[in-house]
Amino acid sequence: MNQEADNQNIMKSLRKFVDKIKPHFSKGGKFAKLHSTFEAFESFLFVPNRVTTKGAHIRDALDMKRAMSVVVAAAVPALIFGMWNTGYQHNLSIGMEATIWENFVFGFLKVLPIIVVSYVVGLGIEFAVAQIRGHEVNEGFLVSGFLIPLVVPVDVPLWMVALATAFAVIIGKEVFGGTGMNILNPALTARAFLFFAYPGWMSGDTVWVQGLTSGEGVIDGFSGATPLANAAAGLFEKLPSTWEMFLGTIPGSIGETSVIAILIGAVILVATGIGSWKIMFSMTAGGLVMGLLFNAFAVNPFMEIPAWHHLIMGGFAFGAVFMATDPVTAAQTERGKWIYGFLTGIFAVLIRVINPAYPEGVMLAILLMNVFAPLIDHYVIEANIKKRRLRAKS
Repeated sequence: MNQEADNQNIMKSLRKFVDKIKPHFSKGGKFAKLHSTFEAFESFLFVPNRVTTKGAHIRDALDMKRAMSVVVAAAVPALIFGMWNTGYQHNLSIGMEATIWENFVFGFLKVLPIIVVSYVVGLGIEFAVAQIRGHEVNEGFLVSGFLIPLVVPVDVPLWMVALATAFAVIIGKEVFGGTGMNILNPALTARAFLFFAYPGWMSGDTVWVQGLTSGEGVIDGFSGATPLANAAAGLFEKLPSTWEMFLGTIPGSIGETSVIAILIGAVILVATGIGSWKIMFSMTAGGLVMGLLFNAFAVNPFMEIPAWHHLIMGGFAFGAVFMATDPVTAAQTERGKWIYGFLTGIFAVLIRVINPAYPEGVMLAILLMNVFAPLIDHYVIEANIKKRRLRAKS
């Protein structure tokens, strides 16, 4: 009880301090030009006291910052496991035994700079653009800045992360008008930029494990190849076990390896209503259907792997839960979500199997369907209008 009272006193004191300095950042104040920056920090600490006064609106206690915070919380299990796996894979590559804590600390120290660079660059651009335009700072990068480090290899240079983040924010978001106006998922835009601009750092067998690019201390016979890379090369005897792929103790992007951790995030997103279970389910179904079709008409070894293996390999699970469900770039209509998700799953497996140059087809599949999402919604709405007209005539 005393702890609760202390917390309330702290928040009251903080509120008084914010109210005291607020006039300096308001119109006519000494720091009026920094109003957007001040408002961003204020609304992050406290729920805004503004309400809609005209037009159709829905009253809800959940604002965008809180919604974005839920997505970040849902991705935390994948991040924590990714940090541990970073240390585990590194120690495995040099033949050293380490405790769970030692693996995690190693991974934490390696992954944290990537997160810091992502947020510093992305938020710096967001704040600068908001000041120039005189708009409020958008909250969308709270999620994008967290997801970008999770979809890149652990050995990627920090300057590349900075460059990709800047590209994603400026070209992927701001040129379209900012948060809510972009047609492509920003985190995947950053990954696509790295993939096409610096393919040597986004593919191959050395970038997925810390230290493999330099080769120092690596034991003989250790391979940093991902399951997808081995499958694409026809090296099926080198594929990890189903349990290893499901648990995530394999090389891969920082946050994409553990299906278990990703499923925890999926439960959080679905339970809170932030993520669409329809997109998650339909994308999974699409990937499974495509895999079964390949099994039925196999003409190469990659087509013969069990269809459900595609669901636990590469970034399929992460893409289905955190990327394809992005409310801005995904389909908005209920029927459209089913179509959008199913086609995304179809294309993800189709690209990774048919085109060896792109073994990770999830990224391209989601970006492709981001572009077509508005068209899907358009035809769904048109079909509904047509049905209503027919009912009206009858």
